[in-house]
Amino acid sequence: MDERVDNPQTETRHAPLSRGPAPPVVRRSRSRAWLGLILVLVVALGGAYWFLYRAPQTTNRPSAGRATETAPQPVGAETIANGDIRIILNELGTVTPLANVTVKTQINGQLTTEGFEEGQTVKAGDFLAQIDDRPYKVALEQAQGTLAHDQALLGQAQTDLKRYQTLARQDSIAKQQADDQVFLVAQYQGSVLTDQAQIDSAKLNVAYCHIVSPVTGRVGLRQVDPGNYVQTSDTNGIVVVTQEQPISVIFSVTEDSLPSVVKQFKPGTQLPVQAYDRSNTTLLATGTLTNVDNQINTTTGTVNMRATFPNEDFALFPNQFVNARLLVDTLHNVVRVPVAAVQQGAPGTFVYVINQDSTVTVRPIKLGPTDGAYSEVVSGLSAGDRVVTDGTDRLRDGQKVTIPAPAKQAAAGQPAPQHRRGGKSAQ
Repeated sequence: MDERVDNPQTETRHAPLSRGPAPPVVRRSRSRAWLGLILVLVVALGGAYWFLYRAPQTTNRPSAGRATETAPQPVGAETIANGDIRIILNELGTVTPLANVTVKTQINGQLTTEGFEEGQTVKAGDFLAQIDDRPYKVALEQAQGTLAHDQALLGQAQTDLKRYQTLARQDSIAKQQADDQVFLVAQYQGSVLTDQAQIDSAKLNVAYCHIVSPVTGRVGLRQVDPGNYVQTSDTNGIVVVTQEQPISVIFSVTEDSLPSVVKQFKPGTQLPVQAYDRSNTTLLATGTLTNVDNQINTTTGTVNMRATFPNEDFALFPNQFVNARLLVDTLHNVVRVPVAAVQQGAPGTFVYVINQDSTVTVRPIKLGPTDGAYSEVVSGLSAGDRVVTDGTDRLRDGQKVTIPAPAKQAAAGQPAPQHRRGGKSAQ
């Protein structure tokens, strides 16, 4: 027989095992119920939060967008007109004096006197310095004495030559003696010429002791004090004299711009040149182009040019860096556009043109030279068009714009009302 039927102990042990899983099933049902309740509460709270806080914002956004799209944008505008455009080359230049002389001694000696003050303006030929000339005067006297001695010998030889020639014609002396006397006279003549050269050299040395200014200009700081022994090998010299009136500016122009300059730079034609300071804001002097170099620098691809300035007020100083503006040509009665209206973007160079219905249109243009606040319009615009000059960063094609009253009056050629400080109108 089967043991599970016959053995009661065995049946007793297995009975609890068949009833054991029932309690865990009850606990799982309760957990699932609580979890479902929590999920329902979370969904309900989330929906309430979205309805109370997020829904109004979402509802208001479309109306705000429509208001932004339809609101006209205030801008500044200007009407295109014809005018002149100057073709100007703006180059960096250096103020260079027409004469800059380092005054050096041409003879060795002690510097005894200086006849100038530092910073003084001198003229060509004015006295600058004196070197002790006593040794050279003594050498001059010696050369003069030697000349007198040789001249006496020459006179004696010439007298003897006449006597010998007379005796030779009478056959009283040998002809050879008369011929020798001719060569002796020639030797003394050579000695006299040498002595005269020695005298001239001594006089020149004496003259070198008296140093004068070779050019008209301003004297710089002295390089040596009186009492020092100066020599011709000194590199610093005694003083530097710089010509400042007139003065020049040397600047470089690219080889691409050279043909337009050469075309205008003809004999009798003066091209104006303006010199501005390093910041390119202050006008220092006005002059003319006077010379163009005879070759192009192959390293830089530029050619040097010299402009001369009267410099009556000493506004230009030697070795000063300036901005040279060379006026090459002037284009008359061309279409001009304000530089502030020109934009760069995907269409290339363009402007915003204001239409009759107060909307703007993107119009590509082609520009020529620029002169200050205006550029030449080669194509794309014509006189009478209105372009946006202020507020372009907030525009797009087809957007409506509005022009404030002062801008409208300025575009129409009417002066804008002026106001004094404090808000009172000008009388």
